[in-house]
Amino acid sequence: MKVALLATCLCAFGTPAAQAPAPAPTAAAPQPQAKPRVQLTTSYGPIVVELEPALTPLTVANFLRYVKEGHYAGTIFHRVIPGFMIQGGGLLPDMTEKPSHEPIPNEAAEAARGGLLNTRGTIAMARTDEPGSATSQFYINTADNAMLDHKSTAAANFGYCPFGRVVSGMEVVDKIEKVNTILRRGMQNVPEYAVRIKAAELLPAQ
Repeated sequence: MKVALLATCLCAFGTPAAQAPAPAPTAAAPQPQAKPRVQLTTSYGPIVVELEPALTPLTVANFLRYVKEGHYAGTIFHRVIPGFMIQGGGLLPDMTEKPSHEPIPNEAAEAARGGLLNTRGTIAMARTDEPGSATSQFYINTADNAMLDHKSTAAANFGYCPFGRVVSGMEVVDKIEKVNTILRRGMQNVPEYAVRIKAAELLPAQ
């Protein structure tokens, strides 16, 4: 009521009303970047994975490098363990290993801090006992595998780095998980009949 009365008095005395400054133009909110998706075309059907470059930039860049170079075409899923995972991306049907680039840093700690863990359906980097030894091989978790998550900087507890998740084709992963496996060339859990990756391609941004 006091504000309204004051305004009336000012008008009566002819005092010009002060003009409020024009609001500054607001910058458009940045659009969220679409997460890259890669389709793995296998002999059992397509699997689409969505990657997490914001959490694991080096790992995603490494994976996409192999995709764009055509590295995965012709490789196999060479290690399949029901209730655990399926692993591939580095060996040919005759069990020879394809040449790869230099190993990458292990971003398992960064993934864990961002809530990306080795849960069912996530894709992660395979490696040796050395934490920073991952190159081209990856695996897809078919169960929640908390023992693979980062726990400390000690080599034994450093963990394995997930960098995305299956968004389409998990039924294909489940089929692959159930194939019969044998011992071949000193390696256990090798599918009796080759499970091939026919192609890997980066899908158009949605």
